[in-house]
Amino acid sequence: MTSEPDTLLEFPCRFPIKAMGRNEGDFEEVVKQIVYRHAEPMAGESVRLQPSAQGNFVSVTVTIEATSKSQLDRIYQDLTACEQILMAL
Repeated sequence: MTSEPDTLLEFPCRFPIKAMGRNEGDFEEVVKQIVYRHAEPMAGESVRLQPSAQGNFVSVTVTIEATSKSQLDRIYQDLTACEQILMAL
């Protein structure tokens, strides 16, 4: 395991990435495509969906094995650049 400056995380590590947007047909696929462009999903982990109370919005959580802070930075940059994604955590 290694740690990088500017982070308390030790890599590699299990890391959940959550993106929120409008509950529209392909939102889950959009999020997965962006995340999987940079990382593989954790073995045995599924993608979790959580609709809002009224069903207008949805959050998609994808758990990956993060290998570095720069990898996470690239994922979040791509997620926030996507017009369909309203927020990424």
